[in-house]
Parts: sequence; structure tokens; C-alpha cells
Amino acid sequence: MIGSTIGSRPRGPHNRLGLDYLGEIASLGAPSVPILDAHLHVNGANASRIFRDIANAFGVTRFLSMTKLEEIDAVQSVFGDSLRLIATAEYRSGDVLHGLGHGFAARLRHFHARGARVAKFWCAPRARDLGAELGDPALFDLDAESRRPAMDEAASLGMVFMAHVADPDTWFATRYADSTRYGTKQSHHDALERALDRYRVPWIVAHMGGWPEDLSALDGLLSRHDHLHLDTSATKWMVRELGRYTTPRIHEFFARWRGRLFFGSDTVTTDDHLHAGDKVGEMAIKAASEADARELYASRYWTLRTMWESSWSGESPIADLDLAMVDPHRHANDDAPPLVGRSLPCDILEGFYADSAAALVWNDD
Repeated sequence: MIGSTIGSRPRGPHNRLGLDYLGEIASLGAPSVPILDAHLHVNGANASRIFRDIANAFGVTRFLSMTKLEEIDAVQSVFGDSLRLIATAEYRSGDVLHGLGHGFAARLRHFHARGARVAKFWCAPRARDLGAELGDPALFDLDAESRRPAMDEAASLGMVFMAHVADPDTWFATRYADSTRYGTKQSHHDALERALDRYRVPWIVAHMGGWPEDLSALDGLLSRHDHLHLDTSATKWMVRELGRYTTPRIHEFFARWRGRLFFGSDTVTTDDHLHAGDKVGEMAIKAASEADARELYASRYWTLRTMWESSWSGESPIADLDLAMVDPHRHANDDAPPLVGRSLPCDILEGFYADSAAALVWNDD
């Protein structure tokens, strides 16, 4: 029975219920088809080995990753042909405008030579802060002229476009409450639609289009743009917001958009996860030992497979800080939302877990 190991392991932010995640594999069983995780950030040779073993144990055998250009050799020595690359920009050092535009165009050619067939364009609302520092808050907007050189190059190379658009509603209620600076979620989607109209290449928009809070809005977006696909990455976000829908509505959405929805976890791996010490960045501080890293990586796959495949009804094992951020009087930092099992039908799961993404991004040319 899924959840039969509750309380058998130490509890923490990645394991509030004390689950033996690897012990739970027998209850989960093998997925109906080996899983392709279409949204990852795999870096660090040692962390990669730990992550690969955890992922394989959960039936995840193919990986689409935003691996750093300088880490490709180390990561591919671990994964071989089971991992394919998503090209990413480098704009945090040096000339930001160049890094977004012509610099990214050149970088795309390097990634493409290493086998990357997907190009990632990041445009989260918090990029408005960086743009403002450079005199143009709209610098990172998806339809900005600064994006054209790289987008044109990616299109000429025949690459699939991936984009991060908007962010959780919880962030728009707090971090982005100043809409004059950060815009509204709808304004970010308006920019996305202009970019979709301009570039008629296949697109993957991450995190369910940045709007799992509104499946009706996503219905409209997918209806208007037949070259658009969505991945379901960002585990805490998906659990929190999709948990608000009825199971029939979830089934209806997945059936309607069969072939255009991809499984993803958004797991980040780094060798910084394997030891304590001075760490920089939200992702690096999520783990401080090999044991922590194993819990972090396993928690995402246990939670996602439980949500998509089972009839589980209970709390999520992963602490969700967004609850306390929005309502600190009701929630503590270690609280979590309900985890609602959806028991997706097997024929839908097979496309969602692997076949749909593979048809778009897993080519061998």
C-alpha cells in the first residue's frame, strides 16, 4: 500500500511524513511506461550519479536537462545517451544585453553542436528587477527586441523553444504585488502569445504555462496555438494548485490535450547539495549532505508519481513555504497542502509520461 512506510524515516522539509521513499517503490510498482522527465537542471558529477540512481529506481530513464555548458562532459559521462540537453543563456556575468541576444545566439550554436535541440528562454517576472537596473524593465520580456537575435538563431537551427512565463499566483500576491513594476500574470501571457504568433516553431512552456491555477485559461491558450506544449514541472506548485480541482476536471484536461502535455519535475542537482558550508542561491541550500540530496531527489518523484497514478488522499510530504508567505497567520513554514491522487488512465499516462515528449524532442539526427 502506498504510504505504508509513513514515520519510518527522519522527518524534514523534503520528507514531512517520514516516508521511506525507496521502500515505497514496491507499492508504486513500475510506471506503465518508462518515464521521460522533460524539465530538469542536472549538474555536478557526483550529484548526477546519486540523482540518476534515484530516478531510475522510480522508473525515470530519460532526461531533458538545462545542464550548464561547462558541465556537459561530466554529466554526460554519467548519463550517456539517456540525457539530452536544453540550451540556456548566460547573462549574469558581463554584458547582459549581449548575453540575452547575440551572445546567446553564439552559445546556442555550441549547445546545438553538443546535441541540444531545445532552447530555453527565461522570462520570469523577477527579471524586471534586473532589467530595471539596466534602464529597461522590459528587457527580458519574451517579445522584447533584445530576444530576437537568439530566437532567430534558434529557429534557424530548427530548435524547439522552451519558455518560463509568469510565476505562481502566490508570488503575484506577495513578491510581485506591485503590478506597475512586475505586470500581471495576464500581461506576461499576452507577451507569450505575441511570441507564439511570431515564431511558429514547436514550443514547450514550463510549469503548465505558468498558470496551473486556471485550467480554463490554459484551454484557451492551447486552443489558439496548435504548436504549443506544456510541461507539468515544479512539484510544489503543481501539487498545491492542481489539488484545488476535481479529478474529473483534471481527467478532462489531460484527455483533451493528449499529446501536448509532458511530465516534468524541475529537479535541480548540484554537487553543492552533498556537503555543508557556505552556499549561495535558493537551490544550493536545499541539501547539505548526500543523505539530504537523496531525500530531495526522491521526494519529487514519489510525490509526482503518487499524484498522477494513485488515489492517495493526504498531505504532501514536501513543505511548501508559499502557504506561510501568503497567509502567515494560518500556516507555518513546514506546512504543506493536500496531495490529491488523480489515477490518470493508463493510455493518458503513457503519452504524458514519455511518448508525447519523445515525439517532439527525442530525435536522433
